[in-house]
Amino acid sequence: MEGVGEAVWIDVIRKMDEVYNDLLQYEVALEEKNAALEESHQFIESVLASMSDILIVCDRHGGIEEVNASLQRFTGRAEAALKGTPVFDLFADEASRQAVRDFFSPQQRDARHDVELGIAAADGTAVPVSINCTPRLSGVGKLVGMVVTGRPVGELRRAYHALRQTHEELKRTQQQLVQSEKMASLGRLVAGVAHELNNPISFVLGNVMALRRYVGRLHTYIEAVSASAGARTPALENLRRELRIDRILEDMEPLLDGMIEGAERTTDIVDGLKRFSAVDRQADEAFNLTEVVQRALRWVTRSAPAKFEVRVDLPPSLPMVGSSGQMQQVIMNLVQNACDAMAEAPSPKLEVRAAHDAGEAIVLTVADNGPGIPEAHLPHLFDPFFTTKPVGQGTGLGLSISYGIVERHGGRLAVANRPEGGAAFTLVLPPAPG
Repeated sequence: MEGVGEAVWIDVIRKMDEVYNDLLQYEVALEEKNAALEESHQFIESVLASMSDILIVCDRHGGIEEVNASLQRFTGRAEAALKGTPVFDLFADEASRQAVRDFFSPQQRDARHDVELGIAAADGTAVPVSINCTPRLSGVGKLVGMVVTGRPVGELRRAYHALRQTHEELKRTQQQLVQSEKMASLGRLVAGVAHELNNPISFVLGNVMALRRYVGRLHTYIEAVSASAGARTPALENLRRELRIDRILEDMEPLLDGMIEGAERTTDIVDGLKRFSAVDRQADEAFNLTEVVQRALRWVTRSAPAKFEVRVDLPPSLPMVGSSGQMQQVIMNLVQNACDAMAEAPSPKLEVRAAHDAGEAIVLTVADNGPGIPEAHLPHLFDPFFTTKPVGQGTGLGLSISYGIVERHGGRLAVANRPEGGAAFTLVLPPAPG
């Protein structure tokens, strides 16, 4: 143009280049932001699609704006069929629909949590769902809608049931650990006591046996002297009657028998203490638990009353590995305790049954129809020296020793009262390895 110098044109071209460069930069930035926005959108969609809980985004009047895949699967309706419809129509009964309408009341601005309402499932049934409803606000704090989430209560109940089962198993495991620690500590203490008692008892028993032999010899000598005609003077006869020699000779044998019996009973108690402390642990061997149970039943029930009834349900074979003698001691102790508990029962009945559970463990139950065990005694029944029998009829070691034996065999021993009356001891043992 006339009057316009070359410098002006150069300046115009330079400005155009700067504008063009700015446009290019704006375009690159816009593409980057679009890509980031698309990535965020895909991320949100993937999160919503992977949610197991149902999700409904509504406007402030209750119209559905967005749903996730979980709700579509739950109701059997596609996203297009759900969008724009009232959220109230998803619920199965009028009470639930009215409760949801209250969520959208203009006066309602607070979130609602864990409200159990019925939603119509794809098969037409009403499924209880735990509903949470949270207000959705704009940038200036204005209410623009609601976000409704929910989870079927059945899942929550199953999770609670699993949690409760785990809690019960944890409590049982804790009790077993406490009992194991108690047994281990007492075992170390009892081992020393048993060793200290064994020596004097052996000494007493040996001396009593020797004294019995000596008494026999003295008795023979006295009788020989009495039979001698020259030795039978009136003075000696009077002294013999005054000192009651004949009565002493008659009582000597029962007295010695009582001393030997007491010493042997003390020896048995010491042996029990040693078994409790695992001093005389036997080597493991393969054996049939069914035969052990049958043998223990024969030995114990021989002294039972004639009216004593025994019901036995045992498989032909229950192979396991351990000490058959120790396991027989456990069974005999349980059966003897059951017999003692039913001493006053009008129709005593013992039930012994065994089988494999789902995990192939051996489950043996010894049950009676006696008076049962007081609830206050149940937690202490396996404690050493705890007994419900009268003084002189029990040491309180039988069940403690049995508990330790079963534990050393990798099993567990439990007791409970039966609903129909009486007590039941349950013995769970690992089977022989295949």
